[in-house]
Amino acid sequence: MKLRNIAIIAHVDHGKTTLVDKLLAQSGSVRENQRVEERAMDSNDLEKERGITILAKATSVEWKDTRINIVDTPGHADFGGEVERILNMVDGAVILVDASEGPMPQTKFVLSKALKVGLKPIVAINKIDRPDERHQEVLNEIFDLFVNLDATEEQLDFPVLYGSGRGGWMAKAPEGPQTDGLTPLFDLILDHVPEPATGSADEPFRMIGTILEANPFLGRIITGRVQSGSIKPNQAVKVLSGDGTQIETGRISKILAFRGLERTPIDYAEAGDIVAIAGLSKGTVADTFCDPSVTQPLAAQPIDPPTVTMSFIVNDSPLAGTEGDKVTSRVIRDRLLKEAEGNVALKIEEAEDKDSFFVSGRGELQLAVLIETMRREGFEIGVSRPRVVMKKDEATGDTLEPIEEVVIDVDEEHSGIVVQKMSERKAEMKELRPSGGGRQRLVFHAPTRGLIGYQSELLTDTRGTAIMNRLFHAYAPFKGELTGRVNGVLIANAAGEAVAYALFNLEDRGPMVIDPGVKVYEGMIIGIHQRDNDLEVNVLKGKQLTNIRAAGKDEAVKLTPPIRMTLDRALSWIQDDELVEVTPKSIRLRKLYLDPHERKRFEKSRKAA
Repeated sequence: MKLRNIAIIAHVDHGKTTLVDKLLAQSGSVRENQRVEERAMDSNDLEKERGITILAKATSVEWKDTRINIVDTPGHADFGGEVERILNMVDGAVILVDASEGPMPQTKFVLSKALKVGLKPIVAINKIDRPDERHQEVLNEIFDLFVNLDATEEQLDFPVLYGSGRGGWMAKAPEGPQTDGLTPLFDLILDHVPEPATGSADEPFRMIGTILEANPFLGRIITGRVQSGSIKPNQAVKVLSGDGTQIETGRISKILAFRGLERTPIDYAEAGDIVAIAGLSKGTVADTFCDPSVTQPLAAQPIDPPTVTMSFIVNDSPLAGTEGDKVTSRVIRDRLLKEAEGNVALKIEEAEDKDSFFVSGRGELQLAVLIETMRREGFEIGVSRPRVVMKKDEATGDTLEPIEEVVIDVDEEHSGIVVQKMSERKAEMKELRPSGGGRQRLVFHAPTRGLIGYQSELLTDTRGTAIMNRLFHAYAPFKGELTGRVNGVLIANAAGEAVAYALFNLEDRGPMVIDPGVKVYEGMIIGIHQRDNDLEVNVLKGKQLTNIRAAGKDEAVKLTPPIRMTLDRALSWIQDDELVEVTPKSIRLRKLYLDPHERKRFEKSRKAA
């Protein structure tokens, strides 16, 4: 059977996973009466909740005696480590672009990676049925993007299809026909994407690891593309790292191939096939899995450096261990190291005190997803505010910080406040242009540290109408200090359960972040102070009861609903001397030092420094 390997790449929310659903259905890989969830490829709970793809996944369909292996990739740059490796596994890419939004920062990111590895993309302008579609302008923008990214003459001669992934059709013209379904896309993949290079059948087996996962029955499973030779179950292989060091030797226990939504064991795989292999205990992503006779590893794609770091600290609050069962530093260390094995964009370092770890990644979203995953597995941890990873310029000795390209689509009436807030965060405006429908597109170059926590503020300022997209741009000289949070916090001065009467009397001090009846402890943050200083308060004080009956019966206390701190919001809101305590049941805010005297000592030493 002939073979084609393609990736579907696009910006977030431009319809990759939905299109894969329709490709599976129309190719017959999924029976008509088979119950399949919407966005079947987003199988992870967090992917379903957030509506984004976090992990790359492979599937395959059959069309006209050809097997097409399809890899669905994440659109967020935070998970870009996945995208880069996947593009080395395929011979072609379908780049989806929204017919209204046009090319966005992540479109630029994934396309630049695809062009760099020499792929010749197929352009699919999706969501053509939107009332505000502008396909001709979008096509011109895509062409300009290819030119700006130094595409070759061959890459510039890209084929274009128009259609609707949700509607399940693609055609050469925007108006259709819609009756052919996705047949034009299938046919174009067969015509435009080259067959995988197989080399000589006598060559030894070689494969580079691309996706790693743990399976409770088979152990570690590595997915990759067989670059040369062939492989069978029980075959002896060895694993080489990027510098040629031998990591381990072993035998392949099972070879799994992707067939629709299922993974099926097969007896033989050859060059060009995308398969998952089990049986090795140490080999990981970017390592070369090969025949024992091979001495040279395959070249792996370099990974972009992490730009944001956080401290993961063993939970030492008075409520530690009451809600989770994984609380020790050893268990947390093992979990983080296991995560770093499969996610090469993460970097884990252990602090000298052995009770905290520095976890660095591509962005807050990637780290927030890791924290949320760990919390659902029963972990309790304290997490610091995200900090950016600075660099030293070797030539001048200057401090360099990461700068991101930020694209904000906003209604015209709100563009003024966006420009003002971004300039306060040391951002430079690069472009301002209308994007249709009374909206404007603003492009900035802003320091990463200025963007931490801006997403929720942006939505408040624009009544939820703005869309912000970010992409790492470059390292540049330090842009100076930024103004931090202007409010102080209300801190509990004793341990117990918060009383409604006490919270009611504190409402004129500022909004609360906890409900009555919640367990609190000394040093825990229970509200936001209206002023800029921190204030210790008593939330355990109940109403004094007397035996004198009042003429009017006591009114029930009516409390203002507290501000709900989600994990993402809490991480961006806290200051450097505060932590987010994350447990399977709660997200609490607390001071780094719970004892008030220790807090004062810390504050003095910080001012002295």
